[in-house]
Amino acid sequence: MSRKETVNTLFMRKPEGSAPAAGIEKSSERVRTGAISAMGASLQEMTEGARSAARLQEQLASGSTVIDLDPSLIDQSSVSDRISIAVDPGFDALVASMRDNGQQVPILVRPQVGLPGRFQVAYGRRRLRAAVLLGRTVRAIVQSLTDNELVIAQGKENLDRQDLSYIEKAQFARRLEDNGYDRATIMAALSTDKGDLSRYISIARSIPEYLVQAIGPAPKAGRARWAALADRLGQRHAGLEGLINAPDFLAIDSDGRFARLFDAIGGRPGKRGLKAQEWKGPKGKKAARIERDDRQTRIVFDERQVPDFGNFLADRLDELYAQFTAGRKPDRRN
Repeated sequence: MSRKETVNTLFMRKPEGSAPAAGIEKSSERVRTGAISAMGASLQEMTEGARSAARLQEQLASGSTVIDLDPSLIDQSSVSDRISIAVDPGFDALVASMRDNGQQVPILVRPQVGLPGRFQVAYGRRRLRAAVLLGRTVRAIVQSLTDNELVIAQGKENLDRQDLSYIEKAQFARRLEDNGYDRATIMAALSTDKGDLSRYISIARSIPEYLVQAIGPAPKAGRARWAALADRLGQRHAGLEGLINAPDFLAIDSDGRFARLFDAIGGRPGKRGLKAQEWKGPKGKKAARIERDDRQTRIVFDERQVPDFGNFLADRLDELYAQFTAGRKPDRRN
């Protein structure tokens, strides 16, 4: 008998009445299979963990998962859509609601490019500010967004809640244009058309920023009143700084400040000698209002009745003026 056979006989000898040798071989096989099985289970667990992490990343990328974030890790949007005011009853109510009931609606953020672990808010800045005041984490949806997608999401969320006043939309449009966004993106962000966007930006550029900030959002003042303020303001800024810094001006609400300034520049009484007439379009409906006084003439077209006619006219002013001067009789007084 060889040495190997002798060793096997010593350690694998069957006692009397024991199970056959096949049983020993079967048990030995179970030991080896158990070790391999444990290793396989561990590998499977690691694989499932990787898959779970991948699923989490996919959920974050699609914006389908709400997570808690430290507000200090979230940066502001590059373009503001609100006019900050010292007293905001709506914000105070939001803070009280979040204190008592928690944050009901998550904010939307995107990962900051090149800054791992930091985020930029797309919308929900008031909820973010409230969380900071309360010393709490903020519930957020994390989603990868391009710059255009971020400002579109920012604009649409505010429009869906009808939370921005007319002048805030106008200022938002102007700031987006000043930051290099094309008009197609701005129209998408404000859910508006080309004509309304032009009016937004025109009004925002006609009223100095310091006056808009002094007035505030003025939620009851719509397009017509802001347009009238822009028309009548012109270059008449003298004395306005004293008005907007007066204690009685600062003590009233935003709509009251708008009315105070509007009255101060003669907006409500109207100008002496003002004459107005209407022009009806092809459908017989009012398509334009023409106002004249001793200083200027204004024509305001209704884009719903005569879309793009105002642009058509503006592009041909040189040609029309040349026709006008060519048809006039020469001045014989000289």
